[in-house]
Amino acid sequence: MEAEELLNERSGGEEKPKKDSPLVSLERDLKFFNESIREVAVEIMVEGLSSHPIFVAHQHELKLGEMILDRNELNTEWSIHASTIEEFVERGIIKPELKERFLTTYKNPNDFMCLFVVVPEGANFVYYPYVKG
Repeated sequence: MEAEELLNERSGGEEKPKKDSPLVSLERDLKFFNESIREVAVEIMVEGLSSHPIFVAHQHELKLGEMILDRNELNTEWSIHASTIEEFVERGIIKPELKERFLTTYKNPNDFMCLFVVVPEGANFVYYPYVKG
């Protein structure tokens, strides 16, 4: 039994509502942002900026990439910045010696958005399929 469960039992059994994982709200926002993110990814690739766009999803201030979707303006829970693998290597987020290994796992950017999801506990790469239609 978790400590929170024990504490809840002692306080009359009233349970505090469990907070949803941040990934639940992220998925909701990604469905809303889907077409905008896809358009920016295509633009990055067509203009020759990079063959490997990366989108940074966060809920606080971040200086990485370029803001494309602001949660405060759009009344969403997540903001999205557009970036590239080149910036990630240049900034040391992906070590130059690990770039090739990263590229072997990078999914087709026409079918998936590559997200670098930043939460208070840390950050990780996630691939999310574009919604067709």
